[in-house]
Amino acid sequence: MSTTTESAQNTLARINGVALHTPDEDLDASALRQRACTELLRQAAQRAGLLAVDDSPPQQGATSEAATAAIEALLAQALVPPDPSDEACRRHFDAHAATYRVGDRARVRHVLFAVTPGVDVRLLRQRAEAALLDVRCYKAGAGRDDRFAAAAAQLSNCPSGAQGGELGWLTRDDCAPEFAREIFAGPEIGVLPRLVHSRFGLHVVEVLAREAGHLPVFESVRGAAAMALRQQTFVTALRHYLKLLAGEAQIEGVDLDSADTPLVQ
Repeated sequence: MSTTTESAQNTLARINGVALHTPDEDLDASALRQRACTELLRQAAQRAGLLAVDDSPPQQGATSEAATAAIEALLAQALVPPDPSDEACRRHFDAHAATYRVGDRARVRHVLFAVTPGVDVRLLRQRAEAALLDVRCYKAGAGRDDRFAAAAAQLSNCPSGAQGGELGWLTRDDCAPEFAREIFAGPEIGVLPRLVHSRFGLHVVEVLAREAGHLPVFESVRGAAAMALRQQTFVTALRHYLKLLAGEAQIEGVDLDSADTPLVQ
């Protein structure tokens, strides 16, 4: 075996000897942590008798269908969040009232920098941040060009770019959840001072106007509040469970303590 090959193998990240990637894969720390956590769970499912011991390790991060089902069964057994009390649900409702408002509308336009296969995300973010700085620093006025509309027409990967990035009046239900959380998080009007992340990519967003909705009575959203609390409890329990598994495993080449993995976000 050549020295080059030996060096490549020695730098592979592994969980109990199982490699998380191939020598030619270039993964960022977040993706590597996600693979490590998935592999910890896959091996735990094998030890629990929920998955065949000869199940093939993931290929490029993709587990087998059997492994995916076994991990779900393992978590259903190991993590059973309790039903929250009415008092806890009410406290959550009071603390997150904006989340439960209905009927809120915002007139929005955006510039989309789409994340597509093969795109250099680092360079894409630099372009998006430059566009955000440009439209935030430019003060539009009478007789001046609309810098935001021009940026949308030139840079946006959304068909709305032809209309200056206009998306019209939106409610929470009209948007991807992660986009809606940013748009309806506060009363801001104007260009948001941060990039908005969604499943489609990075957005420079301007809120042109808002219309307030109303807050429903607690009883009508008690179920949603309970679901949110159960999800929080589940995520916390999953973090603890993964730490327990990691403490019992031989881990090489990946730091599971540096930040949360997307698996539990």
